[in-house]
Amino acid sequence: MPFGCTSAPAQEYESRLADRQTAVAQEQKKLDQIGILRLWFVVAAVAVIWFAVAHGGNLALWGLPALAILVALFVVGDRFDGRVKRRTRAVTYYERALNRACIRRNEAGETGERFLDPAHPYALDLDLFGKHSLFQFLSVCRTRAGENLLASWLLSPAPPHEIRARHEAAKDLKPRLDLREDLAVLGEDFRGGGHPEALERWAAADAIRIPPALRHVAAFFSAMGLAALGAWTYSQFEDYRPRLAMIIVGIIEGAIFFRWRNVVSNIAHAAEEPGRNLALLRDVLARIERESFTAPRLVQLHRALTAPAPASVAVAQITRLVELLESRDNWLVRVFGPLVLWTTQVSFRTEMWRQKHGPDVKRWLDAVAEFEALSSLACLHYEQPDHVFPELVPAEMTIKCRAVRHPLLVECVANDVELSTSRQLLVVSGSNMSGKSTLLRTVGTNTVLALAGAPVRAESLRLCPLNIGASIRTSDSLDGGISRFYAEILRIRQILELTPPALFLLDELLAGTNSHDRKIGAEAILRALVQRGSMGLATTHDLALSAIGQELSQSSNVHFEDYVADGKIHFDYLMRPGVVTRSNALELMRSIGLPV
Repeated sequence: MPFGCTSAPAQEYESRLADRQTAVAQEQKKLDQIGILRLWFVVAAVAVIWFAVAHGGNLALWGLPALAILVALFVVGDRFDGRVKRRTRAVTYYERALNRACIRRNEAGETGERFLDPAHPYALDLDLFGKHSLFQFLSVCRTRAGENLLASWLLSPAPPHEIRARHEAAKDLKPRLDLREDLAVLGEDFRGGGHPEALERWAAADAIRIPPALRHVAAFFSAMGLAALGAWTYSQFEDYRPRLAMIIVGIIEGAIFFRWRNVVSNIAHAAEEPGRNLALLRDVLARIERESFTAPRLVQLHRALTAPAPASVAVAQITRLVELLESRDNWLVRVFGPLVLWTTQVSFRTEMWRQKHGPDVKRWLDAVAEFEALSSLACLHYEQPDHVFPELVPAEMTIKCRAVRHPLLVECVANDVELSTSRQLLVVSGSNMSGKSTLLRTVGTNTVLALAGAPVRAESLRLCPLNIGASIRTSDSLDGGISRFYAEILRIRQILELTPPALFLLDELLAGTNSHDRKIGAEAILRALVQRGSMGLATTHDLALSAIGQELSQSSNVHFEDYVADGKIHFDYLMRPGVVTRSNALELMRSIGLPV
């Protein structure tokens, strides 16, 4: 069984997954039964109504109850259909969660490729985004705003006070499995149909001035029109006075309508899509509002959604207004709507809502986004019991990893890595495939997690605030006319310009040039990085470059070994002090049949 699959979190997820799968089957069975019942009822209703009409029965007496029952069956069916969809989403959620707990490669989930920037100092080198990336493994966000925020945490190290606040929030959210499930399931609607950018633009647009007196006048004449219509109907359409009153009211309402028709049309058109977007978010807001928290950051976010009034209540109001606006296409509203200035009055109320709550919309979206991003950290904290929160030491330049392992590898060997003012550089030598590049990615990825506020895969990690730069996966650019070597030295210049203290990770430094220039250039670069107050690791399989680790006083040599047994090369991936003494290049070539 893969590593992690016997852990308590994995067992809990398996239990919940089985429960949700059973619930889906039960709800689907009920939905199928309702579908069959609807079909048979339609057949029976048509037969009964035909029989009643054919024998002189009252169509209304039989037709209206049948129609009411059929509508009720469709309403019940829609509710069961919604429950099936949500239960199915929960099944998908726990399937992904189980993969995370077992550190399996997950084909589902957002890859975050839109966040990839080749110019970023470490995102591409450390596999932060893309297929099977750290982001895909970590993220449980269901809104684009949540994904954007989590990506920004991975791309930009946070200050110590912010990291500590995220630690406390993740610890508070860790045992709240039901909340995290609900946020993922309810947030799926907003993910599929929500457009937060358009919603924020609508909420922040300039206010449309509507005279307060006009709203009262419109309401007054609407009431007068209804009263006149009622009086005319009561008089059996014989009294001319209610009819005259309706004509006068109609003239006044017509003047109001034509004066404000463009404004009303713009308000109604602009509000429909944002209103639907907020409706998709309403259940998420209500779910968070029902929870109570102890971590200061979560308390602050909760207050942003509940003070001075619950956000879900305000969202329910705009949802209702937008539904009323959309109902103007109903035939009944088309007939009687002009008499009560239906669209005009609802549009005025919609604009008043926007002016009152528009400034709150961004705060609500930001709060939900941060809840999602923090839930991603909490999931990692819950699912990986062997992960720990790092210790931050702002007063000294250090990074000390004990038994550190890569967070995305199922089975990997733990190593200790320590850098400080007395040892700022580790020159890592070793043969091909021995683990040098994996060590760089292991240190880099865990450092990214640490500075994002997440737990790390190590027995302990002690570090200071750092900027990170990596040159592990530099490549040439045919479109840009840039060779691999030129791309590498551009990245190295970018790393040299990082504000210290910085962590640099250099894989096969200057491998694209000749050995003479490589040794001189590599030594100059590493010496400059050390002098600027940076710390890091540089790998090489060129034994000549290992001399740099002896020539610089703040550096040390470490290496990885391999051995040949039964004609096969084996690796133990353990980092040892000193310089490697052998190469496996010829053995690797022989192993695939090359004539060496």
